[in-house]
Parts: sequence; C-alpha cells; structure tokens
Amino acid sequence: MKGDVKGDVDGDVDGGVDGDVETSGRSSIPLKIVVLCPHFDPDTAPTGRVMSRIVHELAALGHELHVVTALPWYRTHSIEPGWGGRVVRTERVDFGSITRLHPFPGGDRRNLLRRAAGFGAFSALAGLMGLRAGGWFRRADAVLAMSPPLTLGLTGWAVGLGHRAPLVFNIQDVFPDAAIETGAITDRRIIGVAAWLERLSYRRSSAVTVLSEDLAANVRAKLPTGRRGDVHVIPNFVDTEQLRPADRMTTYRTQLGIGSEPVVLYAGNVGFSQSLELVLAAARALPDVTFLINGEGAARSTLEHDAAGIPNVRFGDFQPAERLNEVLATGDVHVVPLRRGLGRVSVPSKTYSILAAGRPVVAAIDPGTEVPRMLTASGGGIAVPPDDPVAFTAAVGELVGRDDLGAPLGAAGRAWVESAASPAAVAAAYEALIGGR
Repeated sequence: MKGDVKGDVDGDVDGGVDGDVETSGRSSIPLKIVVLCPHFDPDTAPTGRVMSRIVHELAALGHELHVVTALPWYRTHSIEPGWGGRVVRTERVDFGSITRLHPFPGGDRRNLLRRAAGFGAFSALAGLMGLRAGGWFRRADAVLAMSPPLTLGLTGWAVGLGHRAPLVFNIQDVFPDAAIETGAITDRRIIGVAAWLERLSYRRSSAVTVLSEDLAANVRAKLPTGRRGDVHVIPNFVDTEQLRPADRMTTYRTQLGIGSEPVVLYAGNVGFSQSLELVLAAARALPDVTFLINGEGAARSTLEHDAAGIPNVRFGDFQPAERLNEVLATGDVHVVPLRRGLGRVSVPSKTYSILAAGRPVVAAIDPGTEVPRMLTASGGGIAVPPDDPVAFTAAVGELVGRDDLGAPLGAAGRAWVESAASPAAVAAAYEALIGGR
C-alpha cells in the first residue's frame, strides 16, 4: 500500500475512530479501488448497507471505485423480482462502475454444503469480473474485499495480483469460529478446511480490518508474530442523519394492531446465532408488555412455533429501508441477544442503529466484549450474561417498569453515537489505510 495508518483505528471503549489516524497530506491523485462484496444497494443486508455507505463516502472524497457484488437476494434468499434473467450486469456510475453477479443462492439456508457451493461459485465469478473491473488487469491502488463469505479472501488476493494491488480484507464476522460456536458446523473435516482457508486468506492480505478489539485479538492469534500489526480495528458506523429519535406511537404500531403499552423489540435477522428464546421467556414473565420480533431468517418458523400460546408475542415482517427509523421508534426497549461465545467473533451492527434511534438496549452478550463496552461507555443500556433468561428478564423488566421506559438511557446512547461512529470518519480510516492520506 502507498501508506499505512499511523496507529490502529480505535475500537475499544469509545468504539470510534482514533485521533491518531494520519490525516495530513492527502494524495493529489485519486485512488482507484476495486471492491468485492456479497451485498450492495439496493440489497437489504446490513453488511451491504455498510459497504455501500463506505463506497459513497470514498467517492465523495474523489476516489474511483469499481464494485463487484451480487444481484439483490438477501431478503428472501433468492434474486429479487426485476433483477433476474442475466448472470452478469454492469453499469457505469459517477464514481466508477457496479458489476452485479448471480449469487447462486440455495432455497434452504440450513444446507451449509449448498450454501458453501453457492458462495464458491459466486466468488469464482467475482474473481473473473474483478479482474475486468476498471479495465482488464489495469493497476489499482487496492482491492477491498468483505467477509463473509470467507471465499472472497482468496478471490480478493487473486484480483489483487491481476491489478498489481494489495488486498484489504474486511472481516464482519470471524468464520468459521462463529459457525462452530452456534453448532452450525460440527464436521471436523469441514472445520479443518475452513480454518485453513481462513488462515491462508489472512496471510495473503496486506491488511485485515475488523470491527472490534475482540475480533482483532482473534485474527492476530492466527497470524505470524511479524504480521499481527497488519490487523486494524475500524468499527462500523450509523447514519445519525437518517436515524433519529421519533415518537413511539408510530404508524407501524397501528399497522400491527399494537396499542400504547410498552413494546420490547428485536429487529434484525431471525437466525440461530441469536438467543431469541430469551425473548419468549421474558414475554411469559411480563404479560402486560408486547414483545415484537421483527425480521426474517432461518429460525423464524421454529420461533413462531415455540411462541404459540404466548399472546403478547408478535411477529413483524421485514420492512423496506425507508421505514427503518419508524420500525426502531416502535420499540420502547430494544434487545440484542447473542449466543454464548459469539461476542468475541461478531459485533451486532444493529446496536449502533438502536442507539441512534434514542432507544435503550438490553444486550445478552459475553461480558467484556464490544457491545457491553459500548453500552458502558455510552450509558445507553444494560448488558447481562448470554443465555441467562432470569438476568435478561430482570433487565427488561427494570426498563419497562420505569415511568420513562428508560428514555434517559436512550438519550445518552444517542449523544454517544453521534460523536463516535460517523460514516465520514470510517471512510477516512479506510482512505488512510489504503494510502489516500
């Protein structure tokens, strides 16, 4: 790379961008960056929103970017209507180009072998199109690849060789560790292959970026001692202009038939890494409170079955991005439950959005990890141990039992996130890492 970050980007208690990032002496020549990611606007995946905003922020700084991504498919695990019919679509945009590829999705999200085959096929096609991005084999300043899927690591390395550019590997979740912790992968042979691919991808990267110090420690332990300085903490961000505190009596409440009673909300992917049975336990103990689980995912049908007979548990479907602020405002208290062991390999980005919406958080996550540190620093909520229904129910009950429903905590969280996690600061960190400053 042309240069490096002067020190890491700080991701511990303040969760923001460290003031030690070198910001003087911007290059007069715009950078050319090839971006490989599984989701991008208008796809609805949280990681897609993250990478889309990073790209647009870098473009606003004058850089040229060529994005290689999938056709929109996240919501239903199939290509969205209006996007089918072509395996590859390329469009010119103001900042460069966007190439969208068939994601080869499988119908069953639990079929890991089928999903792995789909990721592999997508990654191979992304490699070919990545070599074409910005002109066949023309020099670039960097390739920025996102994981998951882990397979994009070696794809990014190969694309980097073709463009004579270093690979910056962005890790959103540490794989296979997260899958092992949830029991999604138990076959030792698959674990061995995945762990080998993980280590190889890290070693082929010029820099690895992660969301927290927990994830950084995990990745550094898998690198030779001399390479551990190549791991940098750059947190995700939240758009505090788009997400703002709003009145709790939303149109969405009316749409779902919810009244003025306190609402405890889980909004996000309804998957097996979230301990959503904690929500059911709290609902049984707090019958005068409505518990809303809003989103879709592989675990939703099981959760709906388990919730049968609990009258104060409601389910809401995925909502378009323009309603996100309204959905968040619908909840008086938000919950972020993550299974034991996952707090050190995953940082739920929804926490930033909840704080931006000015709502208090109850997080059931491994102590000493990023989200509990974030809540301590901001005063924006309560953290309890994971998979503990008694502690979780007590924390939720404490907030919904207050006359103000924990509003001062929400206000504190909002103030903190405004100063700690802006999109511009995150984009500047990537610019500095790649060499634009």
